[in-house]
Amino acid sequence: MSDQVFAEVSEEALLKIFTLPEAPESTLGRIEKDLSENLMGFLGEHIVAREKPLHEIEHNFSASEVPEQPRYVSDHTEFLLNNLVAHSVHTSSPRFIGHMTSALPYFLLPLAKLMVGLNQNLVKIETSKAFTPLERNVLGMLHNLVYGRDADFYRRWMHSAQHSLGAMCSGGTVANITALWVARNLLLKPTNGFAGVAAEGLAAGLSHYGYRRLTVMVSERGHYSLAKAADVLGIGRHNLIGVATDDHNRIRLDKLREACDQVAADGGKVLAIVGVGGTTETGHIDPLNDLADYAAEIGAHFHVDAAWGGATLMSAQHRQLLAGVERADSVTIDAHKQMYVPMGAGMVLFKEPGMVRAIEHHAEYVIRHGSKDLGAHTMEGSRPGMAMLVYSAMHVMGRRGYELLIDKSIEKAKAFAALIAEQDDFEVITEPQLCLLTYRFVPRQVKAALQHATPEQVKRLTPHLNAITRFIQKRQRETGRSFVSRTKLNPGHYHREPTVVFRVVLANPLTTIEMLREVLEEQREIANEAMSLRGALHTEMRELGLLARQG
Repeated sequence: MSDQVFAEVSEEALLKIFTLPEAPESTLGRIEKDLSENLMGFLGEHIVAREKPLHEIEHNFSASEVPEQPRYVSDHTEFLLNNLVAHSVHTSSPRFIGHMTSALPYFLLPLAKLMVGLNQNLVKIETSKAFTPLERNVLGMLHNLVYGRDADFYRRWMHSAQHSLGAMCSGGTVANITALWVARNLLLKPTNGFAGVAAEGLAAGLSHYGYRRLTVMVSERGHYSLAKAADVLGIGRHNLIGVATDDHNRIRLDKLREACDQVAADGGKVLAIVGVGGTTETGHIDPLNDLADYAAEIGAHFHVDAAWGGATLMSAQHRQLLAGVERADSVTIDAHKQMYVPMGAGMVLFKEPGMVRAIEHHAEYVIRHGSKDLGAHTMEGSRPGMAMLVYSAMHVMGRRGYELLIDKSIEKAKAFAALIAEQDDFEVITEPQLCLLTYRFVPRQVKAALQHATPEQVKRLTPHLNAITRFIQKRQRETGRSFVSRTKLNPGHYHREPTVVFRVVLANPLTTIEMLREVLEEQREIANEAMSLRGALHTEMRELGLLARQG
């Protein structure tokens, strides 16, 4: 490390980095210019296409001591360009269609810089001032989108110190935890002789109310964050009960009733029923109205996890897909998904503004009684002003702009599904309800055989097809030209056999159908390289007598 050049250690030098910007011709200055003028070009130039093994990247981040000597900003920036940026994931690429990330509108970059420069802390008024009413305004607009209350409702409650229409969070995980936290505290609330679960704990609450356990019911496609919530809230992961889904990946009401009846028979209490407003794996939406009816029938909190699909409410054409969400006691929405803002902008909304008082906390030095400090009703304390970016995005694009983006993304997903269906060596596994679908590569002869295969034949062929899917997805990711993710489903038309599939999310407005054609062609080319895997599949076909049948 003797070739390193160290910066001066002095009060004057340190004050400079607090008071003087980097020169325009410096490395950081050039990066700022490139980002503002051509973000996609900058990312395309600096993020390497071919994947580097993680263990090699770890080598660059293995020093265990705080650096003794300061470095020049330009030198450090060069290090970041070569070792961090170069091996980051190009999530804004229109060919990166594997996860729920997208290109961002350009105007958010300078606004994000403004947000960082202001460095507001949304836990309290004293460190956020105007950001606090702005955040309450954002929550009010999204609450109105979901619940559609009249103007008097929002005039009364949006800025009330003792109430809140919701909470901004770092993402859907904290939002879901917050929703179930409120549900738990409302169920096990203070009564005569009991100070409430928040004061006395879960064991005392169960004992006081005579419940052997609390459960949360959700479909087997529910998000893993709900298991975290069950853990954190003391309910226990075994009491998060996954309910079977139908052939469209929606919760089965008959199975839900059976499971809830069993909980009651065991002396337990269903704390909450969670409806999924767009599953992470397939994008499907539960029958929310039916869930609302049943939750009311058994006296359970009804929460809708619409982290992915919630923004669909912006579309007049498609908002009916979420019919019944307005009956939920609480709703999770992630703005960093289909609202096109940077990561770290989730929220939970509560139907009634007084519900958050169940989790209210105060302290003398902050979030005092009577103040409008947002930290009184949030799980997180210190938080950045991400609501500013959500506020700006909603104003710059408007509901009609979001509507166009959402309608086009769903249209594109359906067009891609149709394109896949035209191929004789690919098949759609789950049709898109939103802009998310799954599919897989299946050699032509195998695809034809599967149409008439017995359950036993499907069971024997599926592991071979799963291996080919994994091979294609991994190789495609390593090559770096495009990216799709993968997951495992249990398709009804394949007798619930565990099936590995490609998963694509088509929210990026820059993705074209021609790009999607290229994705399929690349996967076909990679499949042709999987000679040993295809050979094993061919052998299985012959042993099952399916080759002769095709002959």
